[in-house]
Amino acid sequence: MKIKKGDEVIVIAGKDKGATGKVKKALPKEQRVIVEGVNLIKKHKKANQAGGQQGEVVTLEAPIHVSNVALLEDGRPTRVGYRFKEDGTKVRISRRTGKEI
Repeated sequence: MKIKKGDEVIVIAGKDKGATGKVKKALPKEQRVIVEGVNLIKKHKKANQAGGQQGEVVTLEAPIHVSNVALLEDGRPTRVGYRFKEDGTKVRISRRTGKEI
């Protein structure tokens, strides 16, 4: 998966189109990412009488498919590619500029 934790991304499709945020968590097996402040859902938590907790409604970020986000570089969306350095290490590059990410 080309999007990693900590990357700055923009949502390019869906209800939050145009929103930007930092990737909090990447879920490569599911091809999804969790982005700060994007795809918010409300989850109802049940009360726990034994622990003395009240029921509440919590707002959480839900995962969004990686195809619906694009990496931001200098405020503009870009695609990600890979290149091998001379020492054999694999690095991510920006398809827009060709620079290392």
